[in-house]
Amino acid sequence: MNQQQLLMMLPGLQPDELMVLQSLLKDMTENQQQQFIIFYQGKRKDQQNLLILTIIGFFGVAGIQRFVIGDTALGLLYLFTGGFCGIGTIIDIINIKRMTFEYNHKQALDSANLVTMMGNS
Repeated sequence: MNQQQLLMMLPGLQPDELMVLQSLLKDMTENQQQQFIIFYQGKRKDQQNLLILTIIGFFGVAGIQRFVIGDTALGLLYLFTGGFCGIGTIIDIINIKRMTFEYNHKQALDSANLVTMMGNS
């Protein structure tokens, strides 16, 4: 399976995320690329899902999106303050693309490191 076919397995792939993944995959063998996609696919968050969770914060539990991306401290702060009285939740809606990209970028680097370490052992 070539690199493009592997990347097509990731729904909702944004152009900036695609560039990061291509740069990480270029030096990997085909087997490592497949392992990377398997690991990354399990860790990756979809922007649309995070947006839905953020909107739920207006009507229910604020900060769910922060817990999902591993930002527990800010998630607790949002939970106890109602998303900073809604202002923090609005800011998250505006910045959802950046939040998703940063989280997925970190997960891609972690997955690449894991695949590289497995290949060296």
